[in-house]
This record gives sequence, C-alpha cells and structure tokens, in this order.
Amino acid sequence: MEILQNILVYLTLAVAVGFMMKKFFLPKPVKSQKKGFEKSCGQSGSCGCN
Repeated sequence: MEILQNILVYLTLAVAVGFMMKKFFLPKPVKSQKKGFEKSCGQSGSCGCN
C-alpha cells in the first residue's frame, strides 16, 4: 500500500511541476489581432469584436 501512495504522490508532483513549467516558462502563443475595425461598439450594433 505504501508503494501505491508513493506512486500517487510522485505522479501528482510531476503533474503540478509540469503545469508550472508550462504556465511560467513556455512562451505564450501570439494571438492574432483583428485589424481594420473601428471602435463602434454600442452605436450601430456591428462592433467587430466577435
């Protein structure tokens, strides 16, 4: 039973470390910015942000 607990602890630790590495050390993908839309939100109903 102790072996199973150790496996679960190390597996959880590996997942947590992997998540932290992904979150803080990998570069974020560049999101494409929609260009060519004017700020007309709320005026004519076609704001261009969807």
